[in-house]
Amino acid sequence: MVTSTSGEALRRRRQEAGLTQRELAARSGVPQPNIAAYESGRRAPAAETAERLDAVLRVPTLKRLRQVRTPILAAAASRGLSEVRVFGSVARGAAGAASDVDLLVHPAPEASVFDLAGFMAEVEELLGVGVDVVSDRGTGPTMERIRAEAVAL
Repeated sequence: MVTSTSGEALRRRRQEAGLTQRELAARSGVPQPNIAAYESGRRAPAAETAERLDAVLRVPTLKRLRQVRTPILAAAASRGLSEVRVFGSVARGAAGAASDVDLLVHPAPEASVFDLAGFMAEVEELLGVGVDVVSDRGTGPTMERIRAEAVAL
């Protein structure tokens, strides 16, 4: 019998992602009864199967970002950044396994490019996925589109 620790971790990650076993099965291509067996500790997934499950479970979502909202906002504030908003595929609910997280921030007058880079690195470490940080001081049609799409964290 497999230890239940890895099964419990799989269940926790699935629930944190807001997915049912059936939804995880549909997205990963792993049969739902197998997922149930992995979560109960009756079976262990093969390496390839574990990778497929992990790819689905690490997709960034707005819900996951909001679960770690407090440390993200604290990291922003410590660097003179405020009004943290999400745009791009995560904001649209269209993120995939290769998606990063796009954040729009308002830098204080004294904030530098190093503050933006430090914030980006800290949030990447917190989330375990790539992060792009954009200052809302920009202008032009692309910035207008980003502002229109951005949603509050």
